[in-house]
Amino acid sequence: MSATSPRAVGPGAVTAVIALSGVVVSLMQTLVVPIIPMLPSLLDASASDASWVITATLLAAAVVTPIAGRLGDMYGKRKVLIGSLVALVAGSVLCAVSDGLVPVIVGRVLQGLATGVIPVGISMLRDTLPAPRVGGAVALVSASLGVGGAIGLPLSAAIVENADWHVLFWLAAGLGALCLALVVALLPAPPSRAVERFDTPGAIGLAGGLVGLLLPVTKGGDWGWTSGTTLGLFAASVLVLVGWAAYEMRVAHPLVDLRVTVRRPVLFTNLASVLVGFAMYAMSLTLPQLLQSPAATGYGLGQSTLMAGLALAPGGLVMMALSPVSTRITARHGARTSLLIGVAVIGLGYAVGLFLMAEVWQIVVTAVIVSGGVGIAYAAMPALIMDAVPVTETASANGVNALMRSIGTSTSSAVMAAILSNMTLRLGPAEVPTENGFRVTYGVAMGAAAVGLLLTLAIPRVRRTDGIGGTREADGPGAAAGSPADTSRTSSAARTSSTSGTSSAARNPGAPNSGAPNSPGTPTAPTSTEAR
Repeated sequence: MSATSPRAVGPGAVTAVIALSGVVVSLMQTLVVPIIPMLPSLLDASASDASWVITATLLAAAVVTPIAGRLGDMYGKRKVLIGSLVALVAGSVLCAVSDGLVPVIVGRVLQGLATGVIPVGISMLRDTLPAPRVGGAVALVSASLGVGGAIGLPLSAAIVENADWHVLFWLAAGLGALCLALVVALLPAPPSRAVERFDTPGAIGLAGGLVGLLLPVTKGGDWGWTSGTTLGLFAASVLVLVGWAAYEMRVAHPLVDLRVTVRRPVLFTNLASVLVGFAMYAMSLTLPQLLQSPAATGYGLGQSTLMAGLALAPGGLVMMALSPVSTRITARHGARTSLLIGVAVIGLGYAVGLFLMAEVWQIVVTAVIVSGGVGIAYAAMPALIMDAVPVTETASANGVNALMRSIGTSTSSAVMAAILSNMTLRLGPAEVPTENGFRVTYGVAMGAAAVGLLLTLAIPRVRRTDGIGGTREADGPGAAAGSPADTSRTSSAARTSSTSGTSSAARNPGAPNSGAPNSPGTPTAPTSTEAR
């Protein structure tokens, strides 16, 4: 089968391939969790140096998401998916054949570069699927984030307990190769819109600013939060990002269109995404430690890594199961309502968890409630983003949204680790987190959910004119399509492809939107304006 001419497949197959790829990519985040305590001895390195196996993947993932999104919008999303999966396979094989620190770190960087699959894949759904199928497909692919993370921990723990640790990476390579073959064979190749030059200085500036921000966030506990290195990197990141933003506002074809990013629906969705990512990752860090705390503490449940992973696995399945529920809520009441419900359920889960900490089944209940909220919220965020940006910038905008979630998870990791490491009791030669420490982490996560709820309330509804002359409030898929912000803004592709410098949409506002995934001649979406 030619890589450039895949055979035509139905919407279900396209969705399945992208969702499976999302599961495999998200699996990389929890792949090495069971071997973290063993990394210094496995790689003959200090604990601080070995922690770069985790940090390198996190930094690579944060940097690549907006860049991969922009490349997808310019040169074709299928090409970016293929390149991302090639990086995943190469990185996995490198780790699988290595026993030294440096090659494993390089391999983990390559695995992190595959994270662009998720925002680019979500955007590809908008380009290739019939409009009625987009909402459900986006929700399903969004849920793949949780599914990969949920199944990754017990799967990795089972492998480590019964085989050599290199098998983890051979498995990752095999799964990556499977996804790569499916993408090449089955996914369509929509025509690329690239006619402008890629913003290389913008990519370098954003990468430098993000590394300067996230590196001290992840390593501050080791370096000291008030150390010169930590504070210096924070200060440098602020300067670099301010300079980057000034440059992006002046360049003709920016890596990230900040004028679109600061639109109220996009801005507040991204800010809420930071808080949702924070609250979600608090569960991933806190609940396993509570499950594995020694029973001698009086509150610990004394579970193995494998059993702790199995206890959290139902949460990932709930995320997948609730994705169609989120789609129905969005279709009926709008994506803003879905996000409100999701964030509220996350907060409820932690509130319930404060009273359910004594048995394994109680931890499972907490994880299921929080995961259910995350599933609903994660499905709503791409819908809100895609409603508010031009079709030519969906991958880039989704990449920025994924970056916001990464900033939330990174911050959550640092905050939760700081709380649990400072609220400890001595048990023999070791120090373990106290019960109050776990309760404080629940409270902080509840606070994050509350702030996320307030930010979601700030996302404006839009007033849409329906097809029969009436008006109604809406905030779901399509509500913002065709809005004045979109119709008055000429896309970069249209600007450069037209010899007169004016897009056909600007010349004839009533014409069908040729950039939309609808077939030629399909009427454009109803006009909408933000309620002010």
